[in-house]
Amino acid sequence: MTITSTSIIKKILLPFLIVAGLYYAKVFLMPLCIGGIVATLFLPFCKWMQKKKIPKGIAVCFCLLSLLLIIAGFVALIGWQIGELTNDAALIKQKVSETGFYIQEYIFNQFGVSAVKQNEILKAEQPSFTNIMQIMAGSVAYILTNLILMLAYVAFLLYYRGHIKNFFIKITPPSQQIEMEQMLNRSAHVSQQYLLGLSKMIVCLWIMYSVGFGILGVKNFLFFAILCGILEIVPFVGNIIGTTLTFSVAALHGASPYILAGIIVTYGVVQFIQGWVLEPLILGPQVKINPLFSIIALILGQLLWGIPGVILAIPLTAIFKIVRDHIEPLKPYGFLIGEIKKNKSQQSVAVKIKDGYPPLIK
Repeated sequence: MTITSTSIIKKILLPFLIVAGLYYAKVFLMPLCIGGIVATLFLPFCKWMQKKKIPKGIAVCFCLLSLLLIIAGFVALIGWQIGELTNDAALIKQKVSETGFYIQEYIFNQFGVSAVKQNEILKAEQPSFTNIMQIMAGSVAYILTNLILMLAYVAFLLYYRGHIKNFFIKITPPSQQIEMEQMLNRSAHVSQQYLLGLSKMIVCLWIMYSVGFGILGVKNFLFFAILCGILEIVPFVGNIIGTTLTFSVAALHGASPYILAGIIVTYGVVQFIQGWVLEPLILGPQVKINPLFSIIALILGQLLWGIPGVILAIPLTAIFKIVRDHIEPLKPYGFLIGEIKKNKSQQSVAVKIKDGYPPLIK
């Protein structure tokens, strides 16, 4: 086996080693990665406070307090809307019961399984109340533990950011230290750009879905608009899940076919505006990964880390792309997962407005 072929095999095996490391170290890496990405979001705010002569420790505490307020605000908003939705719990329960009765009747007519037998099968498959409580308690404890860890990582990464940056520069050969510093700065910038862009995107989706669902007369339209917007943190499938839930609950409330069709049309219009106008303007090209590897990253994220992995998949892949673009043996991977450069006729509406067409306002 030649040296060249050995080098190629090493390059091919490298992604598998990275995936294995992410899987076996997920308990440690997952809250650390979330904390690191969130810390980069608050980095400009922390630097701004330090420029105003506020001590670093106090600035970090203000950042942490701001993060807690944001989390509390989201929880309060969702709780308020869920409280509004529970007012119709009796009606929804009745509709679900009616739907279940029709399903049982269909199964009996098609397969000859009686309703009594179907109920026995369902009861046998249902977990006990004790098991449900144990699962819920375990989930709550897991979420709280990781939340506390994430907050701690955010605080310490903000406070020791200079120390950590100097460490990476010191372990780099002198001839490559400037490039290492540039890579670290670009990685932090991409995380900021992605999270800030995602936040702006969610706000835009809230507005568009609120207008669309409100005009249609969807009951509790504000809740479903918020839900569809928040689910944008799960790329590709988030909005589909939110719209499907909106459609299903509207159908249970007895919405007319025109309203149900309007929900689907609203989803299509919002997706068109998001894909062709908002994403190029808000997210920009630096976090762009071609659709094939975006889907692969999402699937691997779900398999390795579950729902947090799906949320972290795109920003982590974008950061890995920057790292690969700065390391010569890994540059082919950066090329592989990056977007193919488009000609002028293939560019989105937003890019054409920014780059190719004369500005509307001079």
